[in-house]
Amino acid sequence: MIELTSGIFNSAKSIYNNNKGSILRTIVYTIGHFAIAITVLMLIADVSFMVALTDAIVEPLANAVWYFLLDKFWASKVANKIRN
Repeated sequence: MIELTSGIFNSAKSIYNNNKGSILRTIVYTIGHFAIAITVLMLIADVSFMVALTDAIVEPLANAVWYFLLDKFWASKVANKIRN
């Protein structure tokens, strides 16, 4: 069990170390998206704070995954252009 836990921790650490910039940008983007989504839903759709909060959490988490994948793809294309 300790080997499994150690392997998971080391894998997570490796993923973090190899993606620090993308992960930080993703977190900042996601927090901003939460605040914007809550505000817009409450003002435009006239929903309660709890409904806006629920939607503002679920939808940006899906967007956060999308943004991370997009950023990794984009960064790899920029890196390839610089090398060529």
